[in-house]
Amino acid sequence: MSEVTSDPAVSVFFEVSLDNTALHLGAFTACEGLGCEVTIEEREEGGNNAFVHQLPGRIKYSNVTLTRAVNQDTKNIAAWFASLHKGLAQTNATIVAKTADGTPVWRWNLERVVPVRWQGPSLNADSPTVATETLEIAHHGFLAGG
Repeated sequence: MSEVTSDPAVSVFFEVSLDNTALHLGAFTACEGLGCEVTIEEREEGGNNAFVHQLPGRIKYSNVTLTRAVNQDTKNIAAWFASLHKGLAQTNATIVAKTADGTPVWRWNLERVVPVRWQGPSLNADSPTVATETLEIAHHGFLAGG
């Protein structure tokens, strides 16, 4: 008899919402780019040829790209971009990785989120494929939390 195991890190979709607005961006099937990098400044010390000092610099956060099939929540992304003509409002976002039954796996709270790019579907009657959209957002840091 084989034992059934579950891996809690396996996620099926990513639920995205904005904190300071009434917009719920919905569920996405792909989420790429959650990460950060510390820039390293190299300093050479006169008379010391054994090594170069590696000093930590600024933290750079990569943009997050979310992908899904076009659905009713697409209008919320359009509304978010349309609201930018009034000026850029500071807002935070939450990305929650969830399993197929909706159980949260992990949560990322992104600080000061800015929409960067929305890419709509490529439509072609000769090749019937799912119409997908991609949303790219920039942020100024994140806190991971269960």
